[in-house]
Amino acid sequence: MYDLKDSDFFDMDEDAFDTVVEDDISFTGNVKIKKTFLIRGKIKGHIDSESDLVVDTNAIVEADINAERVLIKGRVKGNVKGNKLIFVASTGTLIGDITSQKIVLEPGSEFTGKCKMVK
Repeated sequence: MYDLKDSDFFDMDEDAFDTVVEDDISFTGNVKIKKTFLIRGKIKGHIDSESDLVVDTNAIVEADINAERVLIKGRVKGNVKGNKLIFVASTGTLIGDITSQKIVLEPGSEFTGKCKMVK
């Protein structure tokens, strides 16, 4: 079982994120970002991050995602690649294929797609 206490990723508060898409924002297009990214609103398109990405509880994302670590608490429709980790929380829904070194699907989460673990 994956221990959440082993990762600072799950303890990050809003101040730790360099970029936040708030819940009143809807964005369509491609996002390329180098630092931590928190999504609370809606994004449609493609997301490419060189750092960590969190899809918050009420967020809706229709995009392919590429990031170091991805935490999904909301809804994602698209293929997700996490270089180090993909974690779908109990409140999260992921419809799409996932590729990562570590993949965690918390009890209660929803996942539809293919899963590929890589070294």
